[in-house]
Amino acid sequence: MKSKKLLIAISAIMLISTTAFAYAKTRPIDIASKLTGKSIETLYKERQSGKTFGTIAKEAGKLEEFKKEMLKARKEILDEKVKAGILTQKQADEIYNAIKNNQALCNGEGFRKFGQKYGLGFSQGRRK
Repeated sequence: MKSKKLLIAISAIMLISTTAFAYAKTRPIDIASKLTGKSIETLYKERQSGKTFGTIAKEAGKLEEFKKEMLKARKEILDEKVKAGILTQKQADEIYNAIKNNQALCNGEGFRKFGQKYGLGFSQGRRK
């Protein structure tokens, strides 16, 4: 009985750590760090000064790559939400296309009203 509980506990820890790692790959700050070579701490300081991650990527000549990686990350999250039954495929496609269309207008300076229709919806399942 103890070994079964231990196995369940270890499995839960592995699942949580895997989920946390998957989330970390999709955060804008991690994508910006990977593309610009800047540390997370440096990027936090730049954000505190008022820069967006898009602006930071643009200054590094990486805006298009940043947009591509962000779209890919959001698609993965949407696919997970469909698989979990949180969204239908039609809803996920609608959100994905809205994000893609908004990205076409993105100049790296950010949009304050972006995401109002859907909320950003990328809480990774922490809220429904």
